[in-house]
Amino acid sequence: MSPPTHAAPASAVRPPLNIAELAKQHAGENYELHAEHINPANVRTLKTIGFDRCYTRAEGPYLWDVKGEKYLDLLSGYGVFGLGRNHPEVRRVLKEFLDADYPSLVKMEAPLLSGLLAAELKKRMPNQLDMVFFTNSGAEGVETAIKYAKCATGKPALGFSSLAMLALNLPFACAPVAPMFDARKNEVYAGLYRCGALAEPLRADAVLAPEQFLAGIDSPTLFIGEGALRYRDLIRKTLGELALFPAWHTHLPRAGAGAALALQAALEGRFIPLALLNPSYLRASEAEIAKRRREAA
Repeated sequence: MSPPTHAAPASAVRPPLNIAELAKQHAGENYELHAEHINPANVRTLKTIGFDRCYTRAEGPYLWDVKGEKYLDLLSGYGVFGLGRNHPEVRRVLKEFLDADYPSLVKMEAPLLSGLLAAELKKRMPNQLDMVFFTNSGAEGVETAIKYAKCATGKPALGFSSLAMLALNLPFACAPVAPMFDARKNEVYAGLYRCGALAEPLRADAVLAPEQFLAGIDSPTLFIGEGALRYRDLIRKTLGELALFPAWHTHLPRAGAGAALALQAALEGRFIPLALLNPSYLRASEAEIAKRRREAA
């Protein structure tokens, strides 16, 4: 005699997840959901600069919003423009790979596919390569590229602050300039500079809560950068008329400002030895934090 079976209550049985139907059902609710559950400051920033569109379809470099309007996407984010979004061959290969039940992300092994990829990359390079170096994050990629370039060219390496580069968007400003990048986790990367032909630091760059940064400002100050836009309401509420915001087109760093800071470093002899050539982050990246946890385990 078989034991009795206990069927789960109807309320406990969930239908299978249908991502496509879920996205269709909530199309156009992007900003309401983010304002309520994720980052209301980011929603305000995107609405301020006119980027509050809800995209529902993509093909190659084109996007379509919930109203059916078509856009040519020129922001080139996340490396999608090598092949474009939803390339049919990429879709085919991804589906084929998922159906293969391949053992991905095994901790202690030499993965077959990365070896095959490295071999194919070497075949396609115009110069002879000995090895291919894969990285886990943008930080590792930048560090490796700089070191390889220095070794290959023999040229000296120089460094400068990204916040100083942003501040130099306002040369000869009439007031101190406070460049700010959003650091997530309710913090900002921020500094305070006097800007003439170059940017002179008035306060050390730091990562901190925006309220903490604003507490040290007691005179008219120009706030610049996407972090300043994100916390614009807080800055105005805290500082009132002391808070000044320049034109919208000044809030992104310019390569020319970086070149000026690099030239200044070279003239002052602030060259960086290869052994010390690492990006200097005010706060460790998530990848670096995860790496430290793995090493400590």
